[in-house]
Amino acid sequence: MWMILLGVLASAIMGSGLVSRIEPQDQPKEQVTLPMNAVGGGVSPEQVALRPQSEFKFDNIVHQAYDYSCGSAALTTVLRYHLGYDVTEQQAMEGMLTYGESDKIIARRGFSLLDMKRYVATLGSKSAGFRGELSDLATLKDPAIVPIDYAGFKHFVVFRGLRDGRVFLADPAMGHLVLSQEEFATLWDRNTLFLIYPPGDAPVPRKLALTDTEMGVVADDQIRESVRLGPSPNKEALERAVQQGLGTLFLRRP
Repeated sequence: MWMILLGVLASAIMGSGLVSRIEPQDQPKEQVTLPMNAVGGGVSPEQVALRPQSEFKFDNIVHQAYDYSCGSAALTTVLRYHLGYDVTEQQAMEGMLTYGESDKIIARRGFSLLDMKRYVATLGSKSAGFRGELSDLATLKDPAIVPIDYAGFKHFVVFRGLRDGRVFLADPAMGHLVLSQEEFATLWDRNTLFLIYPPGDAPVPRKLALTDTEMGVVADDQIRESVRLGPSPNKEALERAVQQGLGTLFLRRP
């Protein structure tokens, strides 16, 4: 008798589970519903936008099309995203082949700062090359194209800024990079930098400028003391409980 009752009860439970099962729903493109109660952020789920790293690491950077085109990609990055010129890497390459030293470009399979300077002049902007130190870079208000020597290879990147001992670069091959100033100093080729100036007094996009919240950089004075988590007095007991499968530990902000 008891076995029959248990069988009926089990069937009822299984049946109700099947009836109340929630089918997965399609999510908007590049979005996911984050269960906030599972991550310590509240009760209601929240829509969170997601982008693959392969995309956002090249935000406001022209990804070089060829192994040898770092110079044209770095130049186009500054022209498009800092100065607002509507040019492509292909157009920059053709321009430098036309107005630069074409024979030398073909021989070395790459562009020089002189080639860049000649092409930029046809667009209406002035430019200049300099030798500088890290202290000079720290005072720059505009991005600069700088050559680096990495593992014996010459490569052009865009210097975006120096902050708190860190150098922010826009690399046409790797995307956004952050190096210590000591590491950058060992790579910087002959301390050379190339600046391109805006044409006239017209406003420019300046999309390469650093922001306070970029790449997780948050000033210490922006962190409230109330959200700093101190060591738990029952830390060891909590860890043992989680390891033994007796519960799940969530950290919640006040």
